[in-house]
Amino acid sequence: MPNPASSDSSAASDLARQIFGQRAAYYVTSAVHTDPQVLARVVELATPHPGALALDIGTGTGHTALALAPHLGGVLGLDLTPEMLAEAEALRAQRGAENVAWLLGDVHRLPVADASLDIVACRRAAHHFADIRASLAEMRRVLKPGGRLVVDDRTVPEDPGLDTLMNELDLLHDHSHVREYRPSEWADLLAQAGFGVDTIEVYTRHRPISSLTEDVAPEDVARIYALVGGMSPEQAAALRRERREGTWYFDHHYLLIGAHVA
Repeated sequence: MPNPASSDSSAASDLARQIFGQRAAYYVTSAVHTDPQVLARVVELATPHPGALALDIGTGTGHTALALAPHLGGVLGLDLTPEMLAEAEALRAQRGAENVAWLLGDVHRLPVADASLDIVACRRAAHHFADIRASLAEMRRVLKPGGRLVVDDRTVPEDPGLDTLMNELDLLHDHSHVREYRPSEWADLLAQAGFGVDTIEVYTRHRPISSLTEDVAPEDVARIYALVGGMSPEQAAALRRERREGTWYFDHHYLLIGAHVA
């Protein structure tokens, strides 16, 4: 009998591969994905040391892998999408990072041996994973005892209404979106997967509505504008929604996690 969870994972992976294949070039210069402050904190939370081996899951165009590379013995950047890895390889060659290699694969079935890595990083990808529990189990499997996990991802406030709103907005922006988890959910998921959580740091970026509407179908753009314009006064205040330069700006929430194999 087919495994429904496996089928869901495969379908989600196919959709993500299609969407990100079309958008790959954008991520080379995306301000969010190249954010030097966040990349520096990812490296810091990884506690790298010479000779350590790392896996960057959902590497995209390779920014996180390349940020880690100068501090480590070697980095593997894994992604579902060949177009993303082609852009990553061009960037690697441009920077002369000889200790970085790319791997086509799926987080739900990592093509990596048990307990073979010192560090796993996962940046701006986890909200696309069809089965977050299976993904975290795979991350733990490939890490050595005491190995480090660093996650940087979109998140949502603990308030149920804001949770629903922000997840709906991101799904309209990108149909491969699965869920942005609350910080409390992340803490529970990591504990259940066998990780000890060292830090969960929430931060925000005040961004224009265009960050959700670029390259999006007109019917989804219309719905995004309706949701943002129709925020309750409490939601608008919580997200610091404002009209500026002829458009809406409001807070997007992110979190950085540092954890270790317990």
